Amino acid sequence: MNYNPSLLKFMREKYPPGTRIRLESMNDPFAPVPPGTEGTVDLVDDACGIHMKWDNGRTLALIPGEDSFTVIPQPFHTLKLYMPLAVNLYERDEYGSLDDDPIELGGREVLEYEDSIFSAILRERRPDESERGLMQYYGKNDTLNQKVQSYVFTVEKVNGSLMGVAECRIQGKLTDNELEMLKDTISGQASDGFGEGFEQRYIKIPDGEICVSLWSSEKSWKVQTQDELEQQGQQMGGMTMGGLS
Repeated sequence: MNYNPSLLKFMREKYPPGTRIRLESMNDPFAPVPPGTEGTVDLVDDACGIHMKWDNGRTLALIPGEDSFTVIPQPFHTLKLYMPLAVNLYERDEYGSLDDDPIELGGREVLEYEDSIFSAILRERRPDESERGLMQYYGKNDTLNQKVQSYVFTVEKVNGSLMGVAECRIQGKLTDNELEMLKDTISGQASDGFGEGFEQRYIKIPDGEICVSLWSSEKSWKVQTQDELEQQGQQMGGMTMGGLS
């Protein structure tokens, strides 16, 4: 049987290698795998057959639509995606008015205001986002929506600088394509969604007010995993994530 490319792509994303499965019944008249057997997905072939490595040593494939099985839920884990912050300081003059021309602060200078920025981000979160965070606005019923339970923005000290962080709660392992899709949706929230509203609410500090942007139009701005951030740092002179707090 020939399956269309879209269905095959869906099957491979829904049952990636490593997915744990529990068999309910197998429609094989000769030597079926016993019901209740658990195993690990090896691959999905071009006919959408799910090749298995069963815990009892068998390797008989599953045929969707004929065999009955359930996916064993994988534990949740946290994935952190990092992005540079753009922070401008508006100082007060001798009359108590804010200067029109802001001072752009570097990542290390921003550390002084870490608590204030973190508190401001917490105030920006909405009660209806408590379960899924900003993932509730994703709007697509696909494998990314199934795997990413939630994500929220926060800040974190990384190698002596303050960075924006999307803290994601993930079930299972994201494919490369799913990771890029997640980065794209986080980038959209950083620039036009959550981040747009957040940067418009200036944060009061003793010397004036600061405007904090999770997104920047600079070409160097990007959403990165911890490994990608570390690789970039090594290329720029040996920075590692050892300073991550």
